[in-house]
Amino acid sequence: MTYCLGILVNDGLLLAADSRTNAGVDYISAYQKLFDFSVPGERVIVLCTSGSLSTSQAVIHRLERDINADNKQNLHSLPTLYDVAEYVGQVLREVQERDRPWLEKDGIDFQSNFIIGGQIAGEPMGLYLIYGQGNFIHSTPETPYIQIGETKYGKPILDRTLSEKSSLDDIAKSALLSMDSTMRSNISVGPPINLVLYESNALEIHKRVQLLRNDPYLRELRLHWEQALRAAAQSMPDIEWNKISVSKEPDFELDA
Repeated sequence: MTYCLGILVNDGLLLAADSRTNAGVDYISAYQKLFDFSVPGERVIVLCTSGSLSTSQAVIHRLERDINADNKQNLHSLPTLYDVAEYVGQVLREVQERDRPWLEKDGIDFQSNFIIGGQIAGEPMGLYLIYGQGNFIHSTPETPYIQIGETKYGKPILDRTLSEKSSLDDIAKSALLSMDSTMRSNISVGPPINLVLYESNALEIHKRVQLLRNDPYLRELRLHWEQALRAAAQSMPDIEWNKISVSKEPDFELDA
């Protein structure tokens, strides 16, 4: 399993990925899951991937091959991010259809998912989630983030801290907290953690970082967050025991 995250706000976007893969408890290793296909000054295209490592590596190899061969359709020739998402989805389908019979025969999961984020000159920024079937969705102002892989442990932090108006510094902190919380609760997600931060209309990535397990900032962030959570929990009002709440208000509200 893995955990990858994309966040899109008014000021820019962030993509983050861990590097752990495992094929059972006795075979754990690290592989890159964040890939930068940008052309500075013309386009920023960053991909993150989760799922079958063999499938995702085959897709990345095909994308690189199409660029090197200057094929009509490649990540450097397509005019919009929507076209890029459509193209990556098609490559993903082709790779999976090729390998499906052999992997299914032995009960091996062959599906991969991708996050694509970036901007092409003359177009707005975009953030897309490509499913294993090759279809895709994009982020919205109401939900400015996209996750793949082991998503459940890091989601509550994102729901409580992010909005389309969040600053780039704030989304970077939220992303790392989401990553760290996932690593704390699931051993199949682990460092190195790779992050790229992109400022809207820059058409070039100026900020990137790789954090290893014992990185001082990662340790400081973890300690600060745990202390703040503990203090917040301890300062909550005490529960009024042996009390039955009576209210005329409904337990939930239906949307109008």
